[in-house]
Amino acid sequence: MNMTVRSKVVRIGNSRGIRIPRTFLEQADLTDEVEMTVEGNKLVIQSARHHRQGWEAKFVEMAQHGDDRLMDEPVPTHWDESEWTW
Repeated sequence: MNMTVRSKVVRIGNSRGIRIPRTFLEQADLTDEVEMTVEGNKLVIQSARHHRQGWEAKFVEMAQHGDDRLMDEPVPTHWDESEWTW
């Protein structure tokens, strides 16, 4: 369901702000932290992505396809051979 709401831009210190209706916040799953970008003449507000979000699932997928191996064989160094002990 697309709904359009008109809102005023209000002064907040040296910045500006808008009031976002609760239903919009819930539909967009917006919480206390968001990311904003400008695309053309549109301001896009979306939930903040968390660093490494979804990585665990991607690692599982990589392992299932055998893509989780090192690309190059490890080359032992002098330190590895003479000083490192397990």
